[in-house]
Amino acid sequence: MPDAEAVLRSTRVITPEGTRAASVTVADGTITAVLPYDAPVPDGARLEDLGDDVLLPGLVDTHVHVNDPGRAEWEGFWTATRAAAAGGVTTLIDMPLNSLPPTTTVDHLRAKRRAAAGRAHVDVGFWGGALPDNVEDLRPLHEAGVFGFKAFLSPSGVDGFPHLDRERLARSLTGIAAFDGLLIVHAEDPRHLDAAPRRGGPKYADFLASRPRDAENTAIAHLVDQAKRLGARVHVLHLSSSDALPVIAAAKADGVRVTAETCPHYLTLTAEEVPDGAGAFKCCPPIREAANRAPLWRALADGTVDCVVTDHSPSTADLKTDDFSTAWGGISGLQLGLPVVWTEARGRGHGLEDVVRWMSARTARLAGLDARKGAIAPGRDADFAVLAPDEAFTVDPAALQHRNRVTAYAGRTLYGVVKSTWLRGERILADGGFTEPKGRLLTRSP
Repeated sequence: MPDAEAVLRSTRVITPEGTRAASVTVADGTITAVLPYDAPVPDGARLEDLGDDVLLPGLVDTHVHVNDPGRAEWEGFWTATRAAAAGGVTTLIDMPLNSLPPTTTVDHLRAKRRAAAGRAHVDVGFWGGALPDNVEDLRPLHEAGVFGFKAFLSPSGVDGFPHLDRERLARSLTGIAAFDGLLIVHAEDPRHLDAAPRRGGPKYADFLASRPRDAENTAIAHLVDQAKRLGARVHVLHLSSSDALPVIAAAKADGVRVTAETCPHYLTLTAEEVPDGAGAFKCCPPIREAANRAPLWRALADGTVDCVVTDHSPSTADLKTDDFSTAWGGISGLQLGLPVVWTEARGRGHGLEDVVRWMSARTARLAGLDARKGAIAPGRDADFAVLAPDEAFTVDPAALQHRNRVTAYAGRTLYGVVKSTWLRGERILADGGFTEPKGRLLTRSP
C-alpha cells in the first residue's frame, strides 16, 4: 500500500487512461497511486468520498491577464486566483502586459513576483514579453524562469508594449530559438487592420469588419514561415479565424514546431448574438460568425488546435463602454471557462476527457509543466477539481470572484458546478468558501 495522508474516492476519476471508478492516494502534496475504487484506506489516512461527482486534474490556464502590479483595480492576484480556484483552475500563467511595469526585464519579473507573493490562491507562473528593444533581455528572463515570451504583430493598444514588425519578429525569434525558448504570439497583421473599414459606435457588425479574418490568416502564415526557417518554437494565441486552420495543420504535418489555442468565447458565442453596444463582448481578435465555430471544434478534435484557455482580460467596468471602437478589449472568463466549454462540448458529443485534454493536459505541456501538472497520475501534484457535470446554474455576475464583475455570459445557463478545488492535496475551495492563499510562484523547469 502506498504512503497516503488522504484518499479521494469517486465513481468517476479522469486519468490519462480514461475515466474509471478509483481511489486516489495523496502524500506530501503528490499523488502516490491511483487504486481500485474499493481499495482499503491506509491506516491514518482520511477518506474523502466524492460519490458520483467527477474528479478532474486541476485546470492549467496559460493565458490570464492579472494586471498586477500597477493596475490592480482591474484585477490583481488575490481576486484572479480566487476566481481561478472557483473555476477549477489550479495553475495559471500571467501575461506580461497590462501591468506596470510589464514583464520585459528581470527586474520587472521580480516586481511581478513581489506583487503575487502571499496573495495567490493557486499556483502562478509568468510569461515574459518580447518588445522591439529588449532582445538582450530575453535570455536573462528565460534563465530567471519565465515560461516563454509574448509578442504582438500589430499594435497592442497598451502603452509600453509595442508590437514587433517583421524585421524585429525575425530578430526576436532568432534570439529565442538560440536557447530553445517559446514565442507566443498575438497574430493579426497591421496592414490588413489598417486597410479595414473603421467606424466608431455601438454596432458590433462595424467592429467585426474592422478586425477581418485576413489579418489573422496573414499573420499566422508569416509566423509559421519564420518558425520553419529558424527552427523556432511558436504558439498562436487566441485563434479566432477558422480560415487559418489549414495553414496550421499543414505546418504541423511539415514538422514546424507550432501549437495553437482558442478560447471559450470563440467556441460558444457568435457575432450574430452580440447586442449592439454590449462592450462586455469586445475582444481582439473578435467573436466571429456562427459558421466559424464548427471548424474550430473539429480542429480541437483532430489536434490542429491544441488547447483551450480563457484569455481572461478584465478591466474596470467604466472602460467597457457601448462604443466598440473605444471599449476595452477583453473578456473575463477565468471562473467560467470550464462550465462554458463543457456545456457546449457535451452538446457536440464530446466528453469530459476531451475537456481535460484541452484545458489541463495540453496546457500543462505547453508550459512545460506536464511532469507535475495536467493529469491524475502517480508523481503529479495532487491538484484536483471536483465537478458535478450534470448540475446546471445560471450565471449571476454578483456570484463571480473577479474584481470587476463584468461578463459576456451573464444570464446564460451552464452545466458543470465546481464543488471543490484542491491544491497539492489540500482543499482550497469548498461550497464557495476559500482557505488562506496556498499557491506557489512557479518557474520554468530547466
